[in-house]
Amino acid sequence: MRKTKTFLVFLCAILIVLYTVIQYGFFDAKLAGLVQFKLQSPDFHVTPWVYFLYAHIVTGALALLIGPFQIFRKQRHAKSRDMHRCLGMVYVISIFISGIVNIYLSLYATAGWIAQTGFIALDLAWMFTTYMAVAKIMRQDLPTHRNWMLRSYALTFAAVTLRVYLGPLSLALGDFELAYRFTAWLCWVPNLVIIEMVIRSRSVKEPTRFAR
Repeated sequence: MRKTKTFLVFLCAILIVLYTVIQYGFFDAKLAGLVQFKLQSPDFHVTPWVYFLYAHIVTGALALLIGPFQIFRKQRHAKSRDMHRCLGMVYVISIFISGIVNIYLSLYATAGWIAQTGFIALDLAWMFTTYMAVAKIMRQDLPTHRNWMLRSYALTFAAVTLRVYLGPLSLALGDFELAYRFTAWLCWVPNLVIIEMVIRSRSVKEPTRFAR
């Protein structure tokens, strides 16, 4: 069961990264549906917004791909631990660059202040959980470090859940802007709630395991 969940996380991350790379790497960014929607507004200017978007895509993709290796791979040997540290540094740097860049992008988010607030809250929570993970490992608190990393990656995974929810919601509501307002919160709040339930359930099981 655990292997199946791990595989699905990897698969979703890879598919979203491939989709994003193809959409923005091989084609003009102006052809993307979201960008075309933004261009309908006379106040929107592609430059310099698009450069921040590319920075977000590169750093966000790195974090999305590295996360599963950090969370699911066991560090049994010294080389594995060294690789874990190196990938962890890239993951953390990517998130802080992307988080800062995303605050700028969030100010121009489609659908007004509700979506903007949702994405800014996501960016701040993303950087905070990642900072806490780093702070805990600096104190050699491995269990707490792992829990904060799980929270951090749950927020990284918002890149996947945003795309999962946005299309069906747009069709169901018949209004892209309304769907985008919901998705700005729906893409990350449930992720955080679910991973918190997982963490708490593990903390309940662990004392039982030691007692046996």
